[in-house]
Amino acid sequence: MSNQREAASVHSSDGQIPQGPNTGAPSAEPGHGGGGAASSRVTLVSRFWQQRQAKVGVVLTAVVLLFAFLGPLLLPWATGYTATEFAGRPFQPDGLFGTDNLGRDVWSRFLAGGLSLLFYSALATLLGLAIGVAFGMAAAYAGGWLDSLIMRANDVLLAVPQLLFALLAVTVLGPHGWVLVTVIGITHAPRIARVTRSAALNVINEDYIRAAEMYAVPRWRILFREIMPNITGPLSVEAGLRLTYSIGAIASLSFLGFGVQPPTADWGLMINENRIALSLQPAGVLLPVLAIAVLTIGTNLIADSIARASANTNAGEN
Repeated sequence: MSNQREAASVHSSDGQIPQGPNTGAPSAEPGHGGGGAASSRVTLVSRFWQQRQAKVGVVLTAVVLLFAFLGPLLLPWATGYTATEFAGRPFQPDGLFGTDNLGRDVWSRFLAGGLSLLFYSALATLLGLAIGVAFGMAAAYAGGWLDSLIMRANDVLLAVPQLLFALLAVTVLGPHGWVLVTVIGITHAPRIARVTRSAALNVINEDYIRAAEMYAVPRWRILFREIMPNITGPLSVEAGLRLTYSIGAIASLSFLGFGVQPPTADWGLMINENRIALSLQPAGVLLPVLAIAVLTIGTNLIADSIARASANTNAGEN
């Protein structure tokens, strides 16, 4: 009977191997459901929402997102003008916030200019996460020469300033949206890979990873079904930081004339177009600057709150 109980503790009734703590797999013990991961997620969300700065960050980010996503839908009936339509003489106090350097309505340009910035920033962040997480987990799990090769390649990319690399790529390939997304995403990847590798090194020696290896589970399944779900805390924080940097980088490229090109409305481009008359007609500069600043502060507050909630959750579980 004791041998049978020992065998039953190793093999479940359906022949599955032990699962990691955050994969959401059902427990093999009688009377326990698969709510471990769900309860951990609820705990993380509740700890996140209990923080005052988290609520402030969500509100600030939501306000900017509403302007960015709903703004283009409000044109032209809410302002009377489209984003490219001339409303009067340049830098005149006509309309709600006046006109820009070419006589277009500033409020209409602002409402239409946030979507492209957020869209490109989100895509660049997702691309950087996809590349960085894949290489970071591979480096941590494989070790040896592959780990050294990936990390030394990361060092080479980190040695090149992000903005300089982006300017070079845009100069050669042109100021296209896919170029902006690709370049910013690639420059994010080395930093994400380092964070992923560091987090994965704390997981790969756990018992459930060894059990998966003992049962000859394919490596790709170990990476994406065992390791990745257990490093989502650090990755969530890094994703928030990379999104903030993406917004700043793409807005900077547009300001320098290497991003979104006129006559397309864009917040970074608006700053460059209207800076020459900042004292005369400040709304054309202050509106996009304020929106970018509020969005950056909001995303940073959210990222910090996720980091604290994740740390508190892990400490509570331990």
